Amino acid sequence: MSNPDPISVFRTEAAELLELIESGLLDLTRSLDDRDQIDAVFRGLHTLKGSGAMFGFEALAAFTHHCETAFDRVRKGDVPATHELVSAVLSAQDHMRALLETPNGDHDAMSASLLDNLHRAVNGAGSPAPAASVAAAAAPLTEAPGGMREWRIRFSLPVNAMANGTNPLGLLDEMRDLGECRIVADAAKVPELAALDPRDIHLSWDVALKTDKPRSDIEDVFIFVMDDMELEISEIAVERPAATPEAAPLPKAVVVTEREAPAVQAANDSRQAKSAENVRVPAERLDEMMDRVGELVIAQSRLTQLAGAAADLGLRSVSEEIERLSGELRDTMMVLRMMPVASLFSRFRRLVHDLSRETGKEIELITEGESTEVDKTVIDRLADPLVHLVRNSIDHGLEKPEERIAAGKDPKGKVLLSAHQTGGEVIITIKDDGRGINRERVRAKAEASGLIQPGQALSDPELLQLIFQPGFSTAQQVTNLSGRGVGMDVVKKTVEALRGAIDIASKPGDGSEVSLRIPLTLAIIDGLLVRVGEGCYVIPLSAVEECLELSLEDDLRSRGRSFISLRDSLVPFLRLRELFRTGTQPDPHQKVVVISTGSERVGLVVDQIIGDHQTVIKSMSKLHHDVATFSGATILGDGSVALILDVTHLVAAGQHQEAQMRAAG
Repeated sequence: MSNPDPISVFRTEAAELLELIESGLLDLTRSLDDRDQIDAVFRGLHTLKGSGAMFGFEALAAFTHHCETAFDRVRKGDVPATHELVSAVLSAQDHMRALLETPNGDHDAMSASLLDNLHRAVNGAGSPAPAASVAAAAAPLTEAPGGMREWRIRFSLPVNAMANGTNPLGLLDEMRDLGECRIVADAAKVPELAALDPRDIHLSWDVALKTDKPRSDIEDVFIFVMDDMELEISEIAVERPAATPEAAPLPKAVVVTEREAPAVQAANDSRQAKSAENVRVPAERLDEMMDRVGELVIAQSRLTQLAGAAADLGLRSVSEEIERLSGELRDTMMVLRMMPVASLFSRFRRLVHDLSRETGKEIELITEGESTEVDKTVIDRLADPLVHLVRNSIDHGLEKPEERIAAGKDPKGKVLLSAHQTGGEVIITIKDDGRGINRERVRAKAEASGLIQPGQALSDPELLQLIFQPGFSTAQQVTNLSGRGVGMDVVKKTVEALRGAIDIASKPGDGSEVSLRIPLTLAIIDGLLVRVGEGCYVIPLSAVEECLELSLEDDLRSRGRSFISLRDSLVPFLRLRELFRTGTQPDPHQKVVVISTGSERVGLVVDQIIGDHQTVIKSMSKLHHDVATFSGATILGDGSVALILDVTHLVAAGQHQEAQMRAAG
């Protein structure tokens, strides 16, 4: 196995750091005096700068240094945290991503512009701008040096510090960089040679430091180990002769008492255990493993079929055991691919923040159900569609503050992102409390575009679904956000490619709600294998409500109506044999499989229900990509191919058939 590229590893970790920095900045906009968030952003910038310099990303390190210095001044109380400063660092953070991806690109002009904005945010708009070069831009953000001061620093590290990657010599070198430094090591706690583990640290240090730097610079040396160590920093009075470390008695540990030490050690052990629990695995390896599990499921299906036809009881026993193990392996693999939608929702905090500033609207983003898990592939593909929907909610849906006040609403508009699981589906909802969809404008635009005939009767859901047509837009003017008629049709195509569906509802004056119904996974599903004519088909088991027999009398009685009575309600059904034009006679004992999506139900008439089937989903070829009735295919145990029915399309077809029959009387 090849070793991972250190640069690739750094890029991955730097991207995670940038996400943490962005999250901290957005949290800071809610409470500008939150010391924890200020410290968290500073630590993230400090780590990014140091790691960038270590791996040769000099431009990234130099640029990040200025943002770090700005937040250092905020941390020390020299300047206040403001919305302008947060916005300037957010913009700078986007530039850091560019410096990370293309370190050799021409970024000087953009760097100078962003640092100019940062300088103005820190020092005020009236202060003179720094020079255009990146190097010269550091001067306005640097503290003026004060007088020389003397400090005494006594510290000891956890015994397992070196095993966790902390080098005490690096800490001592950093203190030497601050000024004149004298260091004495305390070896009082070093055990006998026979009991000494060379990987452990038993030394402590007593340091006398003369520097013009403030106390916070000394604390920054230990910023990443401060929670686990013993540290005492005290200033030595200038008028008193400073005792040299050689003259002073060897120090004793003074910060942690004997009763506190076990708690600290337990915390260290907990951190080690937690870090050992997580393993970083490339997504490509998970995809490859998923393919192997899929092939195993197909092979197991073939083995089950062969064992069922044989009289060997031992073979049947082995087949059942392999079926159980492959099912457990499949379930384990599915869990590995699952990710919480929080990783998707968190991206929209920044989007809403930027759009709020751009549009002049007050917007509050509310998220619910962030722990809901879906397949990683689904999350990756849903990112762009959700961006379009959120942008449309803000641009078309939410009103300006003055309009909302005039309408008796809170001047701050709300956008809700929520997710919850229902059966084998995840429903993701984007809801706003804006003006809602203007149905008259939608109809007028559709008639002008030739999508519908003037005066054509449409149900409310059918009318609202017109906004997903290509090129459709009711915006009166084109903006940077929307109005070109591009986006909503892409949303629908992407969701349908995921075997999902879109529902939309709107109430004038109260806002709109768009719901995406997405399957939990796109790889392996539990299916119901049925026969229609001479062909086999798979119905996703998560959509199946119940199965019942269609007697010959009921079949003849329903000719021309295609309804069955199910617990005092009429359910439309489709004869798949006629829909697929099999050219075969119906079986004497046909079955009806009742399927549903949301609140809509439709029955599918099949000739035979074969049983449940672990279905490995294979994509349709390009020639069959536009066949709406099927969402994919799978390979059966005998090597034949079974098509997977598109439940959403069939339910819509059944409901359309019902509407036509009701209209015909």
